[in-house]
Parts: sequence; structure tokens; C-alpha cells
Amino acid sequence: MEQDLFNADSVPYAPLAERMRPRSLDEVVGQTDLVATGKPLRVAFESGRPHSMIFWGPPGVGKTTLARMMAQGFDAQFIAISAVLGGVKDIRDAVVKAQIAQGQGRRTILFVDEVHRFNKAQQDAFLPYVESGLFTFIGATTENPSFEVNSALLSRARVYVLKSLTVDELLLLVDKAIQVFISDLQIDLHFTPEAKAELATWADGDARRVINAVEVVAESAHAAGIETVDNDYLEQSLSQNLRRFDKGGDAFYDQISALHKSVRGSDPDAALYWFSRMLDGGADASYLSRRIVRMAWEDIGLADPRAMQIVNDAAATYERLGSPEGELALAQAVIYMSIAAKSNAGYMAYKQARRYAAENGSAPVPVHLRNAPTKLMKELGHGKTYRYAHDEAHGYAAGETYFPDGLNPRFYIPTDRGLEQKISAKLQFLAELDQQAKKAKRSNRS
Repeated sequence: MEQDLFNADSVPYAPLAERMRPRSLDEVVGQTDLVATGKPLRVAFESGRPHSMIFWGPPGVGKTTLARMMAQGFDAQFIAISAVLGGVKDIRDAVVKAQIAQGQGRRTILFVDEVHRFNKAQQDAFLPYVESGLFTFIGATTENPSFEVNSALLSRARVYVLKSLTVDELLLLVDKAIQVFISDLQIDLHFTPEAKAELATWADGDARRVINAVEVVAESAHAAGIETVDNDYLEQSLSQNLRRFDKGGDAFYDQISALHKSVRGSDPDAALYWFSRMLDGGADASYLSRRIVRMAWEDIGLADPRAMQIVNDAAATYERLGSPEGELALAQAVIYMSIAAKSNAGYMAYKQARRYAAENGSAPVPVHLRNAPTKLMKELGHGKTYRYAHDEAHGYAAGETYFPDGLNPRFYIPTDRGLEQKISAKLQFLAELDQQAKKAKRSNRS
């Protein structure tokens, strides 16, 4: 039986934030400009005609909740894709599922979290299906969609701006979270008015953050046998359990820098320390996941291609399991990267190639490398002298040139570490074949 991802009751030991997820617009706290009577989202829900939309707003304001609620309200199949790890293949899979649902007379809502992280090709892949009505597209983004979302997709979706919750709205959530926690555990636990106000202020407009804080503090107090949470206990508990980063501040970037440099410096203990330190401080594990993938490509590269596979698998595991279970996979990826052979040769080669291409204009493709699909092109000699490498010794057309005339830069210089040691030997062998071919060519001329 397919699990109902919307119904928290079907998920054993669901986090408090999941158990509190609203099931109707009347239960939504905040966003009154969108969900109050006569407001755009309320009208859309009541019309029975869903339309494609983009929710733009900071974390923890209800973007995912509203998308799920729309699917439930329209009795539609809900498919979620993370743009951090997803790609065109995930879109194709979603299309197949939507076609099956359509054949059964059921709508599909495709929700893409962090849609701004999809590139142009991935965003364009949605367009035909949005236009045909195969599915209703809902994107969520924390970035300005005017800058991050393709104009073609943006023109087919209505943008709704979600706002951070006010302190009064967060106070409502604090009260509700406490009530749900107490009811679930059947315990006596009280928060002073001052502690509640402190929590609402501390959450900084983020509903998920304040609910998680209530859960952590309440669990800590219950375990310690404390029946009343005041400001002193709140400060102690928050400092121990929910230290958070200023995501635009120096401390955050200093620590991610320390993690990156520890991996690059092949110190697994230091890397694991900084990774754990950031998690302990409340860093978003999804952000760390993206940075870890970047580290593998930048600092390990082709010296150990297994690193890329391991970090991508770890990122996918985290996406599937979430916190805290998925963090173990990320931690082991950090350890592996730290002990792996290091190389930035591919990274440096790419940067140099981009700069070289920009500085040297649009040099024409050599005639022997051009495609010749038509008779005219063949008559013009396109591809005529091209040598098919598979037909030659060592699978290599020794002495052949692949750059435009007059250009012959070298970008990639492999290190003597890991797999790149073998790559270097292979390139040296091929260079020797080129030299032999050039000598033979000069001899034939003479």
C-alpha cells in the first residue's frame, strides 16, 4: 500500500512539525494575504481549477505545506522533486506517473523544491507538459524568480510571495506546538509567557524553526523532569541543542571554509569535527550536502572518481532519509574525501579553458571535423579527411589535430596522485605516438 506522505499519522514517530502540518487553509498560520477569504490562494482552492504557480519566500513559511494541501484539496497525485539532486530523468519519471494518473482520470501536481537550482534545460523540460495540462506545476524558491527562473516557465506560472511569520503568528504556533506535544505524551509541562515570547522572537519568522525548537526544549525538559520551562532553562536548552548560524555572517563562512580546507588537507578528523560542529550549530544539512559534492569535484577530481560517486550517493541518501539518519552518509562521504587522493587539475583545466575560449573568439571548426549530413556538405569536403580513431592502432589517430587552426593550448595537466598517475602515463604515451607520426610524415615528404 502506498504511504500517504501528507498524513503525518501514517508516519511512525513523525517529527512535531510534520504532525502539526495543516490539513486545511483554515489551519494555516500566517500568509493571510494569500489564504484569507477572497484572497488569491483561497479563491484558487475554492474554484476547483488548479493552476501552475511559484511560491517565493524564505524558509519555514509554508511553501511545501501549501503545495501538499493543494494536491489533497484537488484529490491530485502529489509528486515532489528536489532541484538540488533531481534532473531531467526525474522529470521524465514524473511525466510517466502523471500520464498514468491522467488515464485514471486523476490530476497530478508536480512540486519542485528549490526550482531555481534547475538549469535552463531542466526548466524547459517542464514547459510542454505545463502547456498541455498534463500536470499542474508548483515551484518553491527562496530566490527572486525573476532572476532565477526561465522567463518561459515564469510566464506560465503565477508567482505568490510568502512572507516571514510575525511574532504574534509564531506565538500561536508555539502554543499549538506545546499543546500537541503535551497531548501526545500525556504529560504536565508548562512554558512561561516570557519563554514563549522568547521562542517566537528567536525563530525570526520561521515556523519550522520555532516548532522544532519547542520539540527539542520540551523533550529536554521532560527528560530532566522539569515541569516549567522559563527563560533561564530555555536559554540553556537552546544553547546546547539549537545553536544556529547567521547564514550571512562570517562565522558560518569561516566554518564551511575550515571544513573545505580540512578535506583538501587530508585530515579526516578535522573535517569530521567541522562537519559535526556545523550540524550541531544548526547548519542546513542540505546546504552541506551541496558543498560536499562541490568539494569532490574541485579538490579530488579524476585522482579518485569514486569520490564523486560516494558523495552523490551520500547526498541522495540524505535526500531520502533526511535528518538525522541521512547525516551519517554525509559524514562518511566527508571521511572518504579527506583520505582520497587529491587533484585540482580538472578544476584548473576547466577554468583555463573557459577563459581561453572567451579570449580567442569563435575560431572555425576545421573542415575534417565538420559533420556532413547533406550532399552539398560532402562536396565541400566536410569530414573527408577525418580519421576514425577506433580503426587505428591503440584506438588513437596519432598526429591528428582537433583544435581550430593555429590553436593548440594545453589545459589539463594531471598530477602524479591516484588515478591521475595512470592518466598522465596514458597522455605521455599518446604524445609519443604523435611525435612518431610527425616524424613519419616528415620522412614521407622528404
